[in-house]
Amino acid sequence: MDWFKPCAAEFIATFALVFIGAGSIVANAAGGGFGNLGIALAHGIVLAVFVSATMGISGGHVNPAVTIGAMATKKIPTNLGIRYIVAQILGGSVGAYALKAVFAADKLSAVAFGAPVLGSGVTQTQAILMEAFLTFFLVFSIFGTAVDERAPRLGGLAIGLVLVFDILVGGGVTGAAMNPASAFGPALASGGLSSKLSEHIVIYWLGPIIGAVAAAVAYENLFLKK
Repeated sequence: MDWFKPCAAEFIATFALVFIGAGSIVANAAGGGFGNLGIALAHGIVLAVFVSATMGISGGHVNPAVTIGAMATKKIPTNLGIRYIVAQILGGSVGAYALKAVFAADKLSAVAFGAPVLGSGVTQTQAILMEAFLTFFLVFSIFGTAVDERAPRLGGLAIGLVLVFDILVGGGVTGAAMNPASAFGPALASGGLSSKLSEHIVIYWLGPIIGAVAAAVAYENLFLKK
């Protein structure tokens, strides 16, 4: 049961990310009035806090794409990585369903529980590239601040800040998910997953995974001290 505590940490952290992140989208649409900057800050702050809180327990992945990048560079055993991914998906899904307890149904349905959506005129190829680029920046920063032993120990602060500027740039294009679990949970809770399953898998799974693996492999081979 050595895997239970780190998986529990990943569940809780991903729950918090979705509850606060998607919740900020719902709250803004319901009259919060803080706009895209407020949504970006909510995502960035909650990620910074929970990466810091779980870094010593699980490594603070909070994202299946991050875990897959760590698996690709052998930073985590495959069997444990798969357990992390299951815990993250469950945490994101429970976080989305928990929004039902605090928001009115019409407020939730108006923004599909905060699920990421494509901007007007955005093609699938553009969306995949955007998610890949944004996730590349995120995972590169994780390797540079949390994996590399030479890096200053900033906790999750730098990682959370990446989420902020990524959302400011990509929010209007793809919703700037960068995280299959945080995209999957709200889509599942809103009931819209079945109708857009193919698009969801291709954009919000493939894009982040490509970006995460590319960043992890690049940092591992080009910059990480052997």
